Amino acid sequence: MSEAVSNVTGQSALPEVTAGTYVIDPVHSWVGFSVRHLMSRVRGRFTEFAGEIVVGETTETSSVTATIELSSVDTGNEMRDNHLRTKDFFDIDETPRMTFSSTTIRADGDSWVLIGDLTIRDVTKAVELQLEFLGVDPTGLQGEQRIGFDAKTSITRGEFGVSFGLPIEGSKIVIGDKVDIHLEIEAALSE
Repeated sequence: MSEAVSNVTGQSALPEVTAGTYVIDPVHSWVGFSVRHLMSRVRGRFTEFAGEIVVGETTETSSVTATIELSSVDTGNEMRDNHLRTKDFFDIDETPRMTFSSTTIRADGDSWVLIGDLTIRDVTKAVELQLEFLGVDPTGLQGEQRIGFDAKTSITRGEFGVSFGLPIEGSKIVIGDKVDIHLEIEAALSE
């Protein structure tokens, strides 16, 4: 996925982490979102996703790429999930994937800011994710080094062409425009 540093050994920009390409483990990761709906929030997740975290010897040589299969949306309500897959929202027949490719990573105190291009429905916008490094397991599940991150951001869905809404009288918000995104990622150093 990434054309940056691949399987480099040595000290990285993160203490105790071997520089190299880490593949996201979907079994131990979670990609979720929440959005205002009427008087509450709907929470959901995507169950099919893949990606790589390239930890370089410097921050400048580090990168992240990811792909999310939009058909894998799961809000716990089959009727709503089927509607999200239509042209009203994700239009999975025309644009089956959401993608992310980082452009910059910078330190922010004890955490990081990951900046990159998010593409939904063929619309690409720059987003900033607040990134927390959760640590490193040098021996992992099968002897491979593993790293963990927690990331959060918010997007405006209308900016990505997802503007479906129902007219309603009064001050009710049927579907909010702001979508909060939360990722919990574990990745393993590839051989």
